[in-house]
Parts: sequence; C-alpha cells; structure tokens
Amino acid sequence: MSKIPAINRRNFLKAGAVAGGGLLIAISLPTVVKRLASDKSSGAMIPINSFLRIGEDNHIHIILSKIEMGQGIWTTLPMLIAEELDCDWNKIKVEHHPSGKGDDFKAPKFEQGTGGSSSTLSQFDRYRMAGATARAMLIEAAAKKFGVQPNECRTENSFVIVGDKRMSYGEVATAASKLPVPKIQLRQPGEWKYIGKSQKRLDGPEKVNGQAVYGLDIRFPDLVIAVVAHPPVFGGKIKSFDTGKAKSIDGVVDVVQIPTGIAVLAKHYWAAKLGRDALQIEWDAGLNQNMDSEQQANHYRKLSETKGLSVQQKGDVAAGLQKSERKIDREFLFPYLAHAPMEPLNCTVRIDKDTCEIWTGTQWPLLRQTEVAAFLGLNPEQVIFNTPHMGGSFGRRGTFGADWVMEAVNIAKASGRFIKLIWSREDDIRGGYYRPVYLHRVQIGIDNKGMPSAWQHRIVGQSLFVNTALQDEIAPNGLDYSSLDGVNGSPYITPVPHHAVELITTTYGVPVSAWRSVGNTHTAFVMETLVDELAIMAGKDPVAYRRILLKDHPRHLAALNLASEKAGWGGQLKTGRFRGVAVHEAMGSFVCQVVELSIVDKKVIVHRVVCAIDCGLAVNPDGVHSQMEGCIVFGLTAALYGEITLEKGQVQQTNFNDYRMLRMNEMPIIEVYIVPSSEKMGGAGEPGVPPIAPAVANAVFAATGKRIRRLPIQKELLKG
Repeated sequence: MSKIPAINRRNFLKAGAVAGGGLLIAISLPTVVKRLASDKSSGAMIPINSFLRIGEDNHIHIILSKIEMGQGIWTTLPMLIAEELDCDWNKIKVEHHPSGKGDDFKAPKFEQGTGGSSSTLSQFDRYRMAGATARAMLIEAAAKKFGVQPNECRTENSFVIVGDKRMSYGEVATAASKLPVPKIQLRQPGEWKYIGKSQKRLDGPEKVNGQAVYGLDIRFPDLVIAVVAHPPVFGGKIKSFDTGKAKSIDGVVDVVQIPTGIAVLAKHYWAAKLGRDALQIEWDAGLNQNMDSEQQANHYRKLSETKGLSVQQKGDVAAGLQKSERKIDREFLFPYLAHAPMEPLNCTVRIDKDTCEIWTGTQWPLLRQTEVAAFLGLNPEQVIFNTPHMGGSFGRRGTFGADWVMEAVNIAKASGRFIKLIWSREDDIRGGYYRPVYLHRVQIGIDNKGMPSAWQHRIVGQSLFVNTALQDEIAPNGLDYSSLDGVNGSPYITPVPHHAVELITTTYGVPVSAWRSVGNTHTAFVMETLVDELAIMAGKDPVAYRRILLKDHPRHLAALNLASEKAGWGGQLKTGRFRGVAVHEAMGSFVCQVVELSIVDKKVIVHRVVCAIDCGLAVNPDGVHSQMEGCIVFGLTAALYGEITLEKGQVQQTNFNDYRMLRMNEMPIIEVYIVPSSEKMGGAGEPGVPPIAPAVANAVFAATGKRIRRLPIQKELLKG
C-alpha cells in the first residue's frame, strides 16, 4: 500500500466556503508516481488540485484530478473519499477538472495528464485524506451546534449523529468551512466499508440511458461541422486545389486550407463529408511516398545486426554465447497498430477576441491548454477547456502537438467560425499515431540444464516520447525507456550470467504514440514465447519451467500459480483443444493468463481465458474484473488481426472491414481472479493486455508445433 510522503498537511489540504454556502476541500497533490526513466519517487508538492465540495443541499461533489476514459476512476476515486467521509453514496456527483489556472501549469508534465495506469495508486492516500478531513470538520461543526464534544458524535450516510439527534452534512457544511484544517487519522483496512468491495459504476446509468454527453454530442445553434481532407501520404503537402464542386454541395458553408489539409465546413456532417469527397486536390506526396512495410522490416532487420545503445549489461555476452551448450537466434516483428476507440476523434472550438473555448476528450487537458494558448497568443487561463465523457482512448487521446485539437483550432481561426471537427472512422484508421513497428533480435545461450546462460537482446523501433512534452521524464538523452518495458530488468534476463539489452531508435515518417500498455505490447510477447520455447527445449512443462526461473519473484509466481490452478493446467482437455500460458508485469501489476483454444481450418478459436492479477489492493474488485476483461478483448483483437501496413507511402487499411475487431461470436469465456495481496498497489487499466498474445501463440504452438514470431497470429497461420 502506498504511503503519503511526510508533508505539511496544512499545505496539502485547504478548506474554505463555497459561493452560496457549503464546504470545499482543495487537495494539492504530492508527486508519488514512479518515473519510467529513473524508477524513483518524489515527495515534492505539485500544484494540481482536485476538489471535494459538500453543498448545503447535501450533495457530495467530487472533482477528479485525472481523466475518466472508461477505466472506472469515476467510481474508484470517489470510493476513496466515501470510505473516510461516511457519505451517502447516492448523493455523490462526479465531474472532470475544470480548466487549469495559475500554478496548475507548473506541475511536472506526467502529473498533468492521465496515463500509465497510475490514477488510483497515485490518488489513494490523498483522496482518503480529503474525505477524512471533511468528516472531522463536519463533526466539529455539528458538535458545536449540538453542544457536545466531537468525540461524542458519529457519522453515517451523510449525517452527524448524537444519540437520537442528527444533522445532515449539508446543514453544517458552511459552518465547517470556517474551521481550521485538523490533524486526522486514516482508517485501518479492518474498518473499511467501501475499499476492497465491489461497487457499481457511478457513470453507468447515464451511459446506459443516453444522458452522458460525449464530445460527439456537443451541440450549439450556431455550430458548423468540419471535416478535413488529409494528404494520402504522411507529410504530404498540397500542390493545388479547386473548391468549386465542394462549395456547390447543399449545406457546405466554407472551405479553408489549414496546415494539415483542406477543411470543409457545413451545416451538418453528411454535407461536410460530401463536400470533402467533391474536393479536387493535387498532392505532393513528399519524402515518404515510397514507404513500404516490407522494406521497413528489411531495414530494421539490418539495424538489428548492429550494436545499439546499451541499457542493461553483465558479463561477456559474446563469450557466453560461444561457450553455451546450445544457442538460438530469433527474430520477432510487430506491425503498426491503430487504437481505434469507439468514439472517433472530435473537437469543438469557439474563438472570441480574448478567449478560446474547447470541448474535447483528451488525456492531457492542461498540456492542450498551453499548446492552444501559445498558438493563439493567449495566456493559458484564457483557454477554457471542457472535458466531456470519452468513448475510449487506449492512448489515442494522449498525443501531443499538432494533432486533432490543434487541427480544430486552426480551422476555427482560419474560418472565423464556431466549429466542431469530426474525424470519420477512416480518418482515424489512416490518421497515424500508431503503436510503432518493432523488431527484436534475441540470441540465447543455453546450458546443460536447459537454462539460459547468455542473452543478447536488441530492440529496434521508433520512440514514443522523444521530442514530446514527456521526453525528460521518459526518454532522457534520447533513450526511450517505454520501448524497453518488459525487457529491461526482466526477471528472466537479469539473473543470466552474461546478458546485454540494447535499443536502436529509428526515425520514420509515420507518427506514433503510446498504445494500451505501451512497450509491454511487444516485449511480453517476445519474453513469454521465448521462455515457452526454452521450456520445451529443456523437456520441461512450461509452467514448471517458469516456476524455476521466477523462484525469487513471489508476485509473478502468485499470479502464475493462481491462473494455472484455476485453468486446470496439466489436466485433461477436450479433444482438439490446447493450452498456452504467459505471465508478465506491467504498470506495477502482475498478470498471468492461460488460454484454451482450438484451430479449425487454420483459424484460431479461443474458447477460454483464465486470468489472475496481483495488483496489490484492489480498491474496486468489480472494476479490476472489468478492466481485465476489456484488456483481454483489446489484446486478443490485436494479436489475431491487428496490422496497419503501408504501400507506396499509403496506409492500406480503412475501417473495421479490413482492420478487424474481435466479433461477438469470437468472444471467449473469460474468468478473472484477483490474487489476495498486501503488496504495493499497481494499475489495472493496461496490465491485462500484454499476456494475451503470447498465451495464444504458445497455445498455437501446442496445437500445431509452429512458433509464431510475427504478428498478427491469424495471418501467420494462414501462410502455412
């Protein structure tokens, strides 16, 4: 369990009155999130605030410091406050944080956004502290009105109670706001009523009944819809264009050129789309017109034969490989992957003389505010940022710089209109910011007991964070640690007497960004299929072999043992069914998955996935279950089908017809088990993605004897 740093609580929590009455608790957030690059924690104060507001109407308003994008923090973070506040759960109202002000922009960049599955663990102590502080102040205010001592009072369901008398929190909220911030004691786990017990999602009802407002739902009377014709090749430019036919489409009101292409503005989306279709544009494809996926793979293959930037090294790898009993040399190739969130990108922008107001779902609203302000020559506080609900992100709404938000701002500025930019599904699939292509080359020396004695590991691929706002925190000096997650410091590599991990960072004309579970998307596959191969070569059961390698890693073992037990590993299977296993650490959590599948006419049919996770304390177990299920579907889709390819510089995929999603009839039975754990808390939004692809590949080997080393799996199987 995380511990709050030793800080001055009076600076950490500030209380005051709300305009119109009530109690406001403002929480300045101390940094405790682990840095990817340095693996260090800091106790420094940062000025981003979240708020707890108790109104005289007895409603509990919780303003999130992080962004809800489907991962469930709209419920989990309020649970932390409710645990200490003793409030009426049905009176809670949750909102995203309003636009940044003042010192908000001084915070370290990583803390200005939402990512890395860090929301719950980073807020665990401070949200509880806010609830406990508010409760203590409400008790003190009520005690004065009752004419008793605070220790004679108790709280329950948003009431302060003495004997048969009670006052609602709303009745004493304003009086409480005038009291000094007290020193408080947080409740011990044995006293918890909410934490560790499943709660239904607070945002569930409005998302089911259609009341939830997403970016695509934003409506205003004078709003026009904008769509953009982008170059067919990344980096392409406009040679010439004719807007005559586009402007003749009924409903089209304007056509403007912007840095990323030609924008068509219309009274409704269909007119804008038809107007874009009617544009006559001559493109200069530029330097990237010859980009080709197979050529890229061959280039990466050659790079993998050269020495990279050393990240982890021990002993003499060359000598260790030469002296080993056996040696394997393996290459793994991973394609570009689109995020494909269900709600395509959109952004509504209104620019006035001295302000700009924006409505969009993004993981980094504060960074967006500063980007837009700099472009328009405004102060950040002159940019009003509204964050509606998001229909998924998976990293796509976490990009930086000249992406869809700035595109929308450019359209509003060039046209002088109040606009809503909408990307179509085709725009999204072809729009870049993919999970990069990666190539791994691994040479392993094996001793006479079948154990690795030397390990040379090179990773080739584009950086996600060099030249971004997070470069200093994740990719210092050009070394992008996100490319290495899951290999650097791996429990399989670190004990090997002779080992070396190297990174070769490439530049390529395709924009890339983090994709759910970041570097673990490819490293887990390499590590877990290699370990499976080593087990078979050693004549050992894959689970038993992992237990040997992971003997000093109890959290890996706990997940491995629970999943394999629940899956019946080693037991009898139905005829034609086969199992595969994988275990991996990501975002501070340890996940093992066992897949049961069959193969019919070279098609993979996944029947069952058994998943075990050690995430430390599971604040909302139902939320953890949901995230594991979502991760498995997301990861299984990519493992079987996911691939973005380029020919002559152009992306070949367009929509879900050729960028396949897992379909309902392909959905396996999923069982999720949470390892009982008092270890340090980890995340849950992403760690369930990495193990699914290698578990499937290992089951495919069990079924066919074929090792998969290039994704997607289904395409490789069809090759024969």
